[in-house]
Amino acid sequence: MDTSKKIVIGISIGDLNGIGSEIILNTFADARMFDFCTPVVFASYKTMQYLKKHFNAPTHIQRADDLENLRDNKLNVIEVWDEDFNFNFGQEDEKAGELSIQSLRAATLALKEDKVDALLTAPINKSNIQSENFSFPGHTDYLAQELEGSPLMFMVSDNLKVGLLTDHVAVKDVAKTITPTRIRSKIITINDSLKKDFGVRKPKIAVLGINPHSGDNGVIGKEDDAVLKPTLQEMNDKGILVYGPYAADSFFGSDNYHQFDAIVASYHDQGLIPFKTLTFGSGVNYTAGLNKVRTSPDHGTAYEIAGQGKASITSFKQALFTAIEIVKHREEYNELTKDVLKKRRKI
Repeated sequence: MDTSKKIVIGISIGDLNGIGSEIILNTFADARMFDFCTPVVFASYKTMQYLKKHFNAPTHIQRADDLENLRDNKLNVIEVWDEDFNFNFGQEDEKAGELSIQSLRAATLALKEDKVDALLTAPINKSNIQSENFSFPGHTDYLAQELEGSPLMFMVSDNLKVGLLTDHVAVKDVAKTITPTRIRSKIITINDSLKKDFGVRKPKIAVLGINPHSGDNGVIGKEDDAVLKPTLQEMNDKGILVYGPYAADSFFGSDNYHQFDAIVASYHDQGLIPFKTLTFGSGVNYTAGLNKVRTSPDHGTAYEIAGQGKASITSFKQALFTAIEIVKHREEYNELTKDVLKKRRKI
């Protein structure tokens, strides 16, 4: 990336009947946001003009003919479709799902080709995006196919970062899904991300138990003693500062999480319920472990308030700043670790 240029943020539009377009327009209604990045939305100029009028947004937008000719002080729009869309805010619609995926595909391609520096995804509806050509549960699974690396859902805020051993897995399948191989892979991904993406030199990571009270020495399940504990000990012996398993029911209430740089939860709700309770509205969904940067707000389409001008931009704005910071941290990390062996030989 050319550091003399502002960071280019590619934005997928999300579900058009949800709040994605509103939070995008309102975020960049503040002209000061253009001081931090050059944003480009993959959608339709006609659609964005309609939305700008609907929300009475003062946002400066312009149609961009290509990604080599973006305006620094405007919300650029790359044409992905030119057809009309009949808005029905708050309603699930197959066409809205189709267009949201067209936007995602175009934005992801730009990311792969290094024409944007990071991807910021507005919320989609996991139901109406399904088709013969797109059968992924959501963004993360699609990006896993398109990009390099091993993706991990990493929910981040200034004071709390939560990763998952399992994400969209039924509760009945959680225990058998958590294997030593998976534990090692996820914790290594989080450890590396904390160093490269967030500038943490020596990360300290806590892991929550699989069973209530981490199994109570086998009384409430043997997985913690048989699988989790020995794997964490093995990783600690190799120099990764990982601790646990901790009983999940008291971990956050006791403020114990403040002692660690990241928390690893065994399953989706074990990690996301406390994260969203403590950070809702300011949290960010970051896909760690990939060769490219992707962030998203920590909320969904919010159909219940869509089109009403009530949506908060806080999480989307935080996702934008997080993407910018991660791009910068990666640049700094790569510079610091470049030709390390050559530098050591000279000393």
